[in-house]
Amino acid sequence: MTEQPRDWDRELADVDRAIAKQGSAGPGGALPAGPAPATRVPIVPSAHPVRKRSVALTWFWVALAVALGVALAVWPYQRGCGLQLSFFLGAAAVTAIIARLGALASWSHRRGFAHVLSLLVILWVGFVALREVLPRVGYAKVSRNWMCEAAPTVAAPAAPAPAPAAQ
Repeated sequence: MTEQPRDWDRELADVDRAIAKQGSAGPGGALPAGPAPATRVPIVPSAHPVRKRSVALTWFWVALAVALGVALAVWPYQRGCGLQLSFFLGAAAVTAIIARLGALASWSHRRGFAHVLSLLVILWVGFVALREVLPRVGYAKVSRNWMCEAAPTVAAPAAPAPAPAAQ
């Protein structure tokens, strides 16, 4: 390993020449006077810049979650038992998933108001779903059934036999 020692004076002179070529220094080697360029230092450095598409997608998820949350409040169908209850709880689950997507997107893109809206929708969906589930698991004062009771079938009365024709 015969390595030549480095000539630091020559290398530093090369660096000085490169600096002199890049900027026009004033007399005495001072930089020209003028306003310093404004640099914006982010408070929290981001790994990637926020794109308009990602912000729009965040607000799409949040707006959809809010709309579905309102739709649960004004659910037009019965949700007493059976298949109707299953559809209602399924809609609540879809709303919760959409609200979670909105919360994750708003958190990653630092949209505070959108994040708060998403969390409020998640709380609302939990309240609405628990209002239907708790009476069916025995936690409420009034007990309800998951499945509808079958209505008793009433046999239709037999049609009376035709009367014999009088002649």
